[in-house]
Amino acid sequence: MAHAFNNALEQLATAAHYTEIHQAVLARLQKPERVIQHSLPIVMDDGTTQVFDAYRVQYNNARGPFKGGVRFHQNVDLNEVKALSFWMAIKTAVVNIPLGGGKGGVVVDPKQLSRAELERVSRAYARAFAPYIGPMQDVPAPDVNTNAQVMAWMMDEYEQVVGHSAPGVVTGKPLELGGSEGRGAATAQGGFYVLQELLQHVGKQANNTSVAIQGFGNAGMHMAQLLETAGYRIAAVSDSGGGVAAADNASLVVADVIQHKNKTGSVVAAPSTTDISSEELLELPVDVLVPAALENQITDTNADRIKASIILELANGPTTPQADVVLHKKGVIVVPDVLANAGGVTVSYFEWVQNQHGYYWSEAEVLDRLLPIMVDAFSDVWNITKTDGVNMRTAAFVLAVSRLEAAMQSRG
Repeated sequence: MAHAFNNALEQLATAAHYTEIHQAVLARLQKPERVIQHSLPIVMDDGTTQVFDAYRVQYNNARGPFKGGVRFHQNVDLNEVKALSFWMAIKTAVVNIPLGGGKGGVVVDPKQLSRAELERVSRAYARAFAPYIGPMQDVPAPDVNTNAQVMAWMMDEYEQVVGHSAPGVVTGKPLELGGSEGRGAATAQGGFYVLQELLQHVGKQANNTSVAIQGFGNAGMHMAQLLETAGYRIAAVSDSGGGVAAADNASLVVADVIQHKNKTGSVVAAPSTTDISSEELLELPVDVLVPAALENQITDTNADRIKASIILELANGPTTPQADVVLHKKGVIVVPDVLANAGGVTVSYFEWVQNQHGYYWSEAEVLDRLLPIMVDAFSDVWNITKTDGVNMRTAAFVLAVSRLEAAMQSRG
């Protein structure tokens, strides 16, 4: 996915037009600090050996240790991981937490692996990259197709390599191994806080706001639950198998859809719904569209058919730069991924802090600490949007780049 990193660099170039960034800083931000690649030979259950390509990109650590997820997906490639690591460096700067940006990935379809094979891949990744990760160096986390169990295996393997306890080497762990309360719903919770702030600024109320969510994994599912509880109308949701829509002006019963997905593996054919495609979901006449799946879902080929007035990006990179231009001209407010889904990395930061101190917070404390960070980040981005007359993505990048530049210049 060479276009993913090209998109990231295009976003950086656009932001550079609106801030007086030093040429040397801009040049450094156009390339990652380190790219590491390993081959992971794995003995499969049938006794054969398969070799999986694995990556870790450490983009920038001027503001703190590298931070970013590890995804297991058959379409992972180096350019995608570079783009994601760059966006993470931007994201941590937008919410002003003392971490940098990194990302990792393994080219593997985990749906084709047994649990034992998945554990071997996870441990092999941690062992291969152990010299380059650590609580004060680079802190991986869950991403697409990885979860708390994968992080537990990686942490355990890393500790075996270094010979001492190191719970802060990864975040997104199970609670019993030093994970944080509130981490599972953190991405959605942060996005929910941001959406609530935005609605106040544009004069809309939750009870007359309809939402369609593309992607019904962890982030999309939690977002649907939060929105339903707050009184939003959930018009449609979709996953990799397809989508479902509620009847006209009705709302999906989220618990019923979740129960159906847990039973069948997909939201498709959930009770009292109409089947639609994920592509059709993107073009529904709703107030808010929440892309919570993969990259490049909204492009210049379908942006002109988007009817939502607000797009809240819970996924990383769901909107291409070309689509951004079209949407901006249409007056669509796009809340960018580097702000909208930053609740996840913020609570990962909380987990890392708790691991460093060996003192743990309640879920209420976690959410109380998350709210002002997300509200302040939204306010900072929104003010730049209004002052410079740019869209929210450019405003977020202007904010982040200015903070990265300040840190890099302070370091000399």
